[in-house]
Amino acid sequence: MLIKRNLSGRNLLLLIMLLFITAAKTNASDANVNTTIVSEKLGNVKVFTVASEQTDGYLRFIRSAKVYDIEVTTLGLFQKWKGGDMSGPGGGFKINLLREAIKPLKDDENILIMFTDSYDVVFASSLDAIVEKFKATGAKLLFSAEKFCWPDSSLASQYKVLEANASPYLNSGGFIGYAPKVWSLLQKPIEDTADDQLYYTKQYLDEKQREKLGMQLDTHSSVFQNLNGAKEDVKLDVDLDTNEGVLKNINFLTTPSVIHGNGPSKVELNAFANYLAKTFNHKCLICQENRIELDENHLPVITLSIMINNAVPFFDIFLKKIEDLNYPKRQIHLFIYSGVEYHDATAKSFLKAWENKYKSGKIVLSTDQLDERRGRQLALRQAIQKQSDYALFIDADTHIDDNQVLRELLILNRQFVAPIVTKHNELWSNFWGALSESGYYARSHDYVDIVKGDIVGMWNVPYVSSIYLIKHTAFKYINYDHQYYDPDMAMCESLRNSGVFMYVINDRLYGHIVNADNFDITLARPDFYTLFSNKYDWIEKYIHPNYTKQLEDNFNYIQPCPDVYWLHVVTDAFCDDLVAIMENFGKWSDGSNNDSRLEGGYEAVPTRDIHMKQVGLDPLWLEFLKLFVTPLQERVFIGHHGPPRSLMNFVVRYKPDEQPFLRPHHDASTYTINLALNRVDIDYEGGGCRFIRYNCSITATKKGWMLMHPGRLTHFHEGLRVTSGTRYIMISHDVIFTASLRDIVEKFLETEAKLLFSAEKFCWPDYDLCSRYPAVQSQASRFLNSGAFMGYAPELYALLDEPIAYDMGYQLYFTKAFVNESQRENLGIKLDTHSTIFQNLNGAKKDIQFLIHSVTYEGSIKNAIFDTMPAIIHANGASKRQLNAFANYLIRNFDEKSVPY
Repeated sequence: MLIKRNLSGRNLLLLIMLLFITAAKTNASDANVNTTIVSEKLGNVKVFTVASEQTDGYLRFIRSAKVYDIEVTTLGLFQKWKGGDMSGPGGGFKINLLREAIKPLKDDENILIMFTDSYDVVFASSLDAIVEKFKATGAKLLFSAEKFCWPDSSLASQYKVLEANASPYLNSGGFIGYAPKVWSLLQKPIEDTADDQLYYTKQYLDEKQREKLGMQLDTHSSVFQNLNGAKEDVKLDVDLDTNEGVLKNINFLTTPSVIHGNGPSKVELNAFANYLAKTFNHKCLICQENRIELDENHLPVITLSIMINNAVPFFDIFLKKIEDLNYPKRQIHLFIYSGVEYHDATAKSFLKAWENKYKSGKIVLSTDQLDERRGRQLALRQAIQKQSDYALFIDADTHIDDNQVLRELLILNRQFVAPIVTKHNELWSNFWGALSESGYYARSHDYVDIVKGDIVGMWNVPYVSSIYLIKHTAFKYINYDHQYYDPDMAMCESLRNSGVFMYVINDRLYGHIVNADNFDITLARPDFYTLFSNKYDWIEKYIHPNYTKQLEDNFNYIQPCPDVYWLHVVTDAFCDDLVAIMENFGKWSDGSNNDSRLEGGYEAVPTRDIHMKQVGLDPLWLEFLKLFVTPLQERVFIGHHGPPRSLMNFVVRYKPDEQPFLRPHHDASTYTINLALNRVDIDYEGGGCRFIRYNCSITATKKGWMLMHPGRLTHFHEGLRVTSGTRYIMISHDVIFTASLRDIVEKFLETEAKLLFSAEKFCWPDYDLCSRYPAVQSQASRFLNSGAFMGYAPELYALLDEPIAYDMGYQLYFTKAFVNESQRENLGIKLDTHSTIFQNLNGAKKDIQFLIHSVTYEGSIKNAIFDTMPAIIHANGASKRQLNAFANYLIRNFDEKSVPY
């Protein structure tokens, strides 16, 4: 316990802390920190530090001192640094500054003097605690200790051998002792550029001097914790409620008061310091510190650099968000680097459209043949030449979702700060919380919590990319060149080595990173293909903003004809891109009944069309139906639930000289959707749809709007004649959710069989008949199963007319009829080899997928090999248990409330 005394004479107890710092002189006008912090409670204690400039590390140190009411006097501030470049031995200048500063106190035996570095030091407790720990050691002069003997490793053998995990070697970054002892320690002269640690080490290893001064090492890290080589010795405990941290030495169960990131351990110190010295107390405290107010009449000048390093999806949306930034363009110099020919034209058009609004504009295209490294260096040079106050870098895969982002970053008043952005629903972000030994990514203890937003705050991290704001004071430190690292890693290393902290903040959802993996620019309109990899951006570009209003309760749906619903679903971009994809493919059907794309080769109601399968979009379209069509269908056709299945998805083209109309017909579907892809009276004239039973025509179709209507019985309809231009519509047929008898019959009719038997994987019960089966497609079910079949009555009667032995199984009976080629042809017997209607489970485990609706829990079975949805499921052979599991969710065992009936 430190007892407060009168400040006169020998009753003065003074603790002096010298904080050694090396760096070059900086401009004092940027300083915002008092170099002396006065505390009434500890007015009889002085703390000294040495610093030539107010670096980020120094400001962090001073902040931690303020937190614990520690008085600090800085020596050498804004003076020329004379102690060498500190990349190796040096720092004697610190000793000379200290000697002069404590000279008036040299004879007071009650004075304590403490030295510690500060660019890489953080206080973790009060001065009271430091003094109490020091006195408990019994030392007159206590030095911090580390794991390595530096700068002269040959002296290691002169140190005492200590117990395992102790730190045996002197470190000059921190020590504390009585003033006369320290004064005596400093009496030997030293050159400014000589090494301070070697200076103290030689005196410690001199046994007489050590005993005379009462020197000891803090080998158990009671007061000082040096981090270099001590990664396994320390543990950061963070309170889950307040997010306040405490660093402990787990080997000796101590809680050090001064944490020093000596040598290459500065990244570790930065990570620990994010939670030390009350940076958090239930909320982020440092987020609110040092903030500035923006003067709208004198806003900082920004160089905004757009970096297009790779081909990226949704580049048009990216540029729109750049355009929408809430910051006056007259205060922005715009620089665009395009290293990808695919984006050159769009980037050039953007600059041409907006360059008169910006303070200046410059673009570098792929034809200039500058790699990303040179592109970034050129962008930085532009910021310097334009005398910009800040440089904002944004990569083209990083979309700004908060147009206040630039203002928010400026207000934070940091040399380097970035908003945290991630890929949607992924842990991929624009920062690293830690580094591996080779300087690459390593996951920090808090990375997941930060990315998910479970902790909200601001952190000093070792690596940032994608989007960041740099103050002009840090421009001189940035270097994008490196022998091994990419430009972002090179930049971050140069900033780390210069002591510039890279802060990231997640207090708002500032933006996100699009997924450019597997983005195929050889496709027409490749953005359209990325629903699965970029769902958020796909929806933003292609789903109309009015869509969600139609899911609200009591929405008044438009019905231009009875049970025909008109729904606004997609944007013009969706329509334009889908038409462009189809026209680029160009292989429109000929409009005849013969259609090799269909399993039976016959189309009853042909159109000039291209199937989604032909352009690789069938899986995407089925996902589109599930995400955007099914919710609407369940609203307008109440009581009809289940996962969508669509066997026919295609774009139709109507032209007067090609196919101008479509004859009256029923659709083989539970319901049909008809999506208009272009504009009547602008792109074409005429056209539309007429529902004959109601004598109701819809001719004023709207681009991006969808007609939804029943496919059978009640809604016999025709496509009206197009008189000029070209009309495009997107059609989905056979959107079937249940296997009704009508569905089964229609599937049977499509096979053109007279008798259709289910098929299985095994030839049973007579293996001698296996070779007589016709060959089938690979992975198809080749052999007859008698568990289910259907057909016309005359043919079935003729089949059953053959006598059967009493002991002959009926599967063998039917098998012999099928393998008899003459009888098979006469009776029109076929096998359902693709499981269109019948699915036998035995041996087919890998063929099928079991689907469960996420809301209703209704199940369905799909044959994944042939993309069929069988209507009758048969547990033949040893598959009974499998059927039992499936049947728990089939035949509507669950309703929409997920309650078994």
